[in-house]
Amino acid sequence: MANKKKILIIDDEADLCLLMKSYFVKKNYDVYSAATLQEGFAEMQLIHPDILFLDNNLPDGIGWSKVESFLHVNPSLRLFLMSGYPPTFPNIPGFSYEVLIKPISFADLDTL
Repeated sequence: MANKKKILIIDDEADLCLLMKSYFVKKNYDVYSAATLQEGFAEMQLIHPDILFLDNNLPDGIGWSKVESFLHVNPSLRLFLMSGYPPTFPNIPGFSYEVLIKPISFADLDTL
């Protein structure tokens, strides 16, 4: 049996993380979550996810400003940036990402 793809969700909204986790577990992904950048980076190094959902406004900093740190751990990471309002999008040379504006619907998540 092939290994499941791993998803890491870094967002301080516990309800959103729970809904996303439930949705993706049903689609046969291994799903992990963290509520802060510090926790998220530790999880990133531990599990090396294939997909990252990263919120912008977190209790310990601006998530989008740390994208390059996450990419150093996994350069082939599929990245989804999330925010309740569209801030300035990061410029990451040679890397693409998708932006999801909250509230997020399941239709938004069907792109995986």
